[in-house]
Amino acid sequence: MIVPGMVLAIGLALLHGFSSQIPIEAFVPKKRWLSFAGGVSLGYVFLEIFPELSHAQEELLHSEAPLLGYLENHIYILALLGLVMFYILEKIALDARSSGHEESGSPFFWIHILSFALFNGILGYLLQDLARHSLFSCILLFIALSLHLFIVDESLREHHPVPYDRIGRWILVAAVIFGMVLGQGMHLEEATISIVWSFLAGSIILNVLKRELPSEQDTCVKSFVSGVVLFSVLLNLQ
Repeated sequence: MIVPGMVLAIGLALLHGFSSQIPIEAFVPKKRWLSFAGGVSLGYVFLEIFPELSHAQEELLHSEAPLLGYLENHIYILALLGLVMFYILEKIALDARSSGHEESGSPFFWIHILSFALFNGILGYLLQDLARHSLFSCILLFIALSLHLFIVDESLREHHPVPYDRIGRWILVAAVIFGMVLGQGMHLEEATISIVWSFLAGSIILNVLKRELPSEQDTCVKSFVSGVVLFSVLLNLQ
Protein backbone atom coordinates (compact mmCIF):
# COMPACT_ATOMS: atom_id res chain seq x y z
CA MET A 1 0.00 0.00 0.00
CA ILE A 2 2.93 2.33 0.53
CA VAL A 3 4.91 1.36 -2.58
CA PRO A 4 3.59 4.13 -4.91
CA GLY A 5 4.67 6.91 -2.56
CA MET A 6 8.08 5.33 -2.02
CA VAL A 7 8.68 4.92 -5.76
CA LEU A 8 7.63 8.50 -6.43
CA ALA A 9 9.81 9.86 -3.61
CA ILE A 10 12.87 7.94 -4.85
CA GLY A 11 12.21 9.12 -8.40
CA LEU A 12 12.01 12.76 -7.32
CA ALA A 13 15.16 12.35 -5.22
CA LEU A 14 17.04 10.99 -8.23
CA LEU A 15 15.79 13.93 -10.26
CA HIS A 16 17.39 16.35 -7.79
CA GLY A 17 20.62 14.42 -7.88
CA PHE A 18 21.02 14.12 -11.63
CA SER A 19 18.82 16.74 -13.30
CA SER A 20 21.87 18.63 -14.59
CA GLN A 21 22.79 15.57 -16.66
CA ILE A 22 19.45 15.41 -18.48
CA PRO A 23 20.10 17.05 -21.90
CA ILE A 24 16.64 18.55 -22.42
CA GLU A 25 17.91 21.57 -24.34
CA ALA A 26 19.57 19.27 -26.88
CA PHE A 27 16.09 18.26 -28.04
CA VAL A 28 13.80 21.14 -27.06
CA PRO A 29 14.73 24.86 -26.87
CA LYS A 30 14.80 26.14 -23.31
CA LYS A 31 12.01 28.68 -23.76
CA ARG A 32 9.69 25.97 -25.12
CA TRP A 33 10.10 23.40 -22.37
CA LEU A 34 10.08 26.17 -19.76
CA SER A 35 6.81 27.51 -21.14
CA PHE A 36 5.35 24.00 -21.36
CA ALA A 37 6.36 23.31 -17.75
CA GLY A 38 4.76 26.58 -16.70
CA GLY A 39 1.52 25.57 -18.39
CA VAL A 40 1.52 22.15 -16.73
CA SER A 41 2.20 23.76 -13.35
CA LEU A 42 -0.59 26.27 -13.80
CA GLY A 43 -3.02 23.48 -14.65
CA TYR A 44 -1.84 21.57 -11.59
CA VAL A 45 -2.38 24.59 -9.32
CA PHE A 46 -5.93 25.29 -10.49
CA LEU A 47 -7.16 21.71 -10.87
CA GLU A 48 -5.33 19.95 -8.04
CA ILE A 49 -3.94 22.37 -5.44
CA PHE A 50 -6.99 24.61 -5.13
CA PRO A 51 -9.42 21.66 -4.79
CA GLU A 52 -7.01 20.12 -2.27
CA LEU A 53 -7.17 23.29 -0.19
CA SER A 54 -10.96 23.14 -0.32
CA HIS A 55 -10.79 19.56 0.93
CA ALA A 56 -8.36 20.64 3.67
CA GLN A 57 -10.87 23.25 4.80
CA GLU A 58 -13.51 20.55 5.16
CA GLU A 59 -11.12 18.41 7.22
CA LEU A 60 -10.50 21.26 9.65
CA LEU A 61 -14.20 21.99 10.00
CA HIS A 62 -14.70 18.51 11.42
CA SER A 63 -11.67 18.55 13.69
CA GLU A 64 -12.17 18.51 17.47
CA ALA A 65 -8.68 19.78 18.41
CA PRO A 66 -8.79 23.35 19.89
CA LEU A 67 -5.95 24.72 17.77
CA LEU A 68 -7.30 23.14 14.61
CA GLY A 69 -10.71 24.50 15.45
CA TYR A 70 -9.26 28.00 15.59
CA LEU A 71 -7.72 27.46 12.16
CA GLU A 72 -10.87 26.03 10.65
CA ASN A 73 -11.60 29.18 8.67
CA HIS A 74 -7.99 30.05 7.98
CA ILE A 75 -6.73 27.31 5.68
CA TYR A 76 -6.11 29.79 2.88
CA ILE A 77 -4.28 32.09 5.28
CA LEU A 78 -1.92 29.19 5.99
CA ALA A 79 -1.37 28.78 2.25
CA LEU A 80 -0.70 32.52 2.01
CA LEU A 81 1.76 32.22 4.90
CA GLY A 82 3.65 29.50 3.04
CA LEU A 83 3.77 31.68 -0.07
CA VAL A 84 5.00 34.72 1.86
CA MET A 85 7.68 32.75 3.73
CA PHE A 86 9.17 31.32 0.56
CA TYR A 87 8.93 34.73 -1.11
CA ILE A 88 11.00 36.25 1.69
CA LEU A 89 13.56 33.47 1.44
CA GLU A 90 13.75 33.97 -2.32
CA LYS A 91 14.30 37.70 -1.84
CA ILE A 92 17.11 37.01 0.64
CA ALA A 93 18.74 34.66 -1.87
CA LEU A 94 18.49 37.23 -4.67
CA ASP A 95 20.05 39.92 -2.47
CA ALA A 96 22.85 37.53 -1.51
CA ARG A 97 23.48 36.70 -5.16
CA SER A 98 23.73 40.36 -6.13
CA SER A 99 26.18 40.88 -3.25
CA GLY A 100 28.35 37.93 -4.27
CA HIS A 101 27.54 35.86 -1.16
CA GLU A 102 26.31 32.71 -2.84
CA GLU A 103 29.26 30.50 -1.83
CA SER A 104 28.65 27.40 0.30
CA GLY A 105 29.94 29.03 3.48
CA SER A 106 27.41 31.84 3.25
CA PRO A 107 24.40 31.80 5.60
CA PHE A 108 22.29 32.93 2.64
CA PHE A 109 23.12 29.73 0.78
CA TRP A 110 22.14 27.61 3.77
CA ILE A 111 18.91 29.54 4.34
CA HIS A 112 17.91 28.99 0.72
CA ILE A 113 18.87 25.31 0.61
CA LEU A 114 17.38 24.44 4.00
CA SER A 115 14.10 26.13 3.11
CA PHE A 116 13.76 23.91 0.06
CA ALA A 117 14.95 20.93 2.10
CA LEU A 118 12.00 21.61 4.40
CA PHE A 119 9.75 21.72 1.33
CA ASN A 120 11.16 18.40 0.10
CA GLY A 121 10.90 16.76 3.50
CA ILE A 122 7.23 17.71 3.79
CA LEU A 123 6.63 16.56 0.23
CA GLY A 124 8.31 13.21 0.89
CA TYR A 125 6.13 12.74 3.97
CA LEU A 126 2.88 13.62 2.19
CA LEU A 127 3.61 11.09 -0.56
CA GLN A 128 2.61 8.33 1.88
CA ASP A 129 -0.98 9.26 1.04
CA LEU A 130 -0.67 8.01 -2.54
CA ALA A 131 -1.85 4.49 -1.66
CA ARG A 132 -5.48 5.54 -2.11
CA HIS A 133 -4.85 7.05 -5.55
CA SER A 134 -4.95 5.27 -8.91
CA LEU A 135 -1.81 4.50 -10.90
CA PHE A 136 -2.85 7.09 -13.49
CA SER A 137 -3.13 9.78 -10.79
CA CYS A 138 0.29 8.85 -9.44
CA ILE A 139 1.82 9.15 -12.91
CA LEU A 140 0.26 12.60 -13.42
CA LEU A 141 1.50 13.71 -10.02
CA PHE A 142 4.99 12.49 -10.83
CA ILE A 143 5.01 14.43 -14.11
CA ALA A 144 3.81 17.65 -12.45
CA LEU A 145 6.23 17.40 -9.52
CA SER A 146 9.12 16.40 -11.78
CA LEU A 147 8.68 19.51 -13.92
CA HIS A 148 8.25 21.61 -10.80
CA LEU A 149 11.39 20.30 -9.08
CA PHE A 150 13.40 20.36 -12.30
CA ILE A 151 12.83 24.10 -12.60
CA VAL A 152 13.52 24.58 -8.89
CA ASP A 153 16.89 22.91 -9.54
CA GLU A 154 17.52 25.31 -12.42
CA SER A 155 16.73 28.29 -10.21
CA LEU A 156 18.90 27.13 -7.31
CA ARG A 157 21.76 26.39 -9.68
CA GLU A 158 21.51 29.94 -11.03
CA HIS A 159 21.63 31.38 -7.50
CA HIS A 160 24.42 29.10 -6.24
CA PRO A 161 26.28 27.60 -9.25
CA VAL A 162 29.13 25.85 -7.45
CA PRO A 163 27.80 25.07 -3.96
CA TYR A 164 24.48 23.75 -5.24
CA ASP A 165 26.09 21.09 -7.44
CA ARG A 166 28.66 20.25 -4.79
CA ILE A 167 26.42 19.88 -1.76
CA GLY A 168 23.04 21.59 -2.14
CA ARG A 169 21.42 19.06 -4.46
CA TRP A 170 22.41 16.16 -2.22
CA ILE A 171 20.81 17.87 0.77
CA LEU A 172 17.57 18.08 -1.21
CA VAL A 173 17.90 14.41 -2.18
CA ALA A 174 18.35 13.45 1.48
CA ALA A 175 15.37 15.61 2.50
CA VAL A 176 12.97 13.78 0.17
CA ILE A 177 14.17 10.39 1.39
CA PHE A 178 14.03 11.48 5.03
CA GLY A 179 10.46 12.69 4.60
CA MET A 180 9.52 9.40 2.95
CA VAL A 181 11.04 7.34 5.80
CA LEU A 182 9.38 9.57 8.38
CA GLY A 183 6.05 9.07 6.67
CA GLN A 184 6.33 5.30 7.04
CA GLY A 185 6.89 5.48 10.80
CA MET A 186 4.79 8.46 11.87
CA HIS A 187 1.20 9.18 10.90
CA LEU A 188 -0.44 12.50 11.69
CA GLU A 189 -4.15 13.19 11.97
CA GLU A 190 -5.92 13.99 8.73
CA ALA A 191 -6.62 17.57 9.84
CA THR A 192 -2.96 18.13 10.73
CA ILE A 193 -1.88 16.80 7.35
CA SER A 194 -4.34 19.24 5.77
CA ILE A 195 -2.65 22.14 7.55
CA VAL A 196 0.79 20.97 6.42
CA TRP A 197 -0.46 20.51 2.87
CA SER A 198 -1.97 24.00 2.74
CA PHE A 199 1.34 25.52 3.83
CA LEU A 200 3.16 23.49 1.18
CA ALA A 201 0.61 24.49 -1.45
CA GLY A 202 1.38 28.16 -0.83
CA SER A 203 5.04 27.62 -1.62
CA ILE A 204 4.16 25.66 -4.78
CA ILE A 205 1.92 28.48 -5.97
CA LEU A 206 4.78 30.95 -5.48
CA ASN A 207 7.14 28.76 -7.49
CA VAL A 208 4.59 28.60 -10.30
CA LEU A 209 4.08 32.36 -10.35
CA LYS A 210 7.71 33.38 -9.93
CA ARG A 211 9.79 30.70 -11.64
CA GLU A 212 7.76 28.48 -13.87
CA LEU A 213 5.79 31.11 -15.74
CA PRO A 214 8.34 32.42 -18.22
CA SER A 215 9.19 36.07 -18.61
CA GLU A 216 8.09 37.98 -21.71
CA GLN A 217 11.37 37.58 -23.60
CA ASP A 218 11.47 33.82 -22.96
CA THR A 219 7.86 32.98 -23.66
CA CYS A 220 6.57 30.43 -26.16
CA VAL A 221 2.81 30.92 -26.12
CA LYS A 222 2.05 27.72 -28.05
CA SER A 223 4.08 25.60 -25.64
CA PHE A 224 2.53 27.31 -22.63
CA VAL A 225 -1.04 26.82 -23.87
CA SER A 226 -0.22 23.24 -24.87
CA GLY A 227 0.98 22.51 -21.33
CA VAL A 228 -2.17 24.00 -19.78
CA VAL A 229 -4.59 22.23 -22.14
CA LEU A 230 -2.85 18.85 -22.21
CA PHE A 231 -2.43 18.55 -18.46
CA SER A 232 -5.90 19.88 -17.75
CA VAL A 233 -7.40 17.23 -20.03
CA LEU A 234 -5.31 14.49 -18.39
CA LEU A 235 -6.33 15.60 -14.91
CA ASN A 236 -9.99 15.47 -15.86
CA LEU A 237 -9.58 11.90 -17.10
CA GLN A 238 -8.81 10.67 -13.59
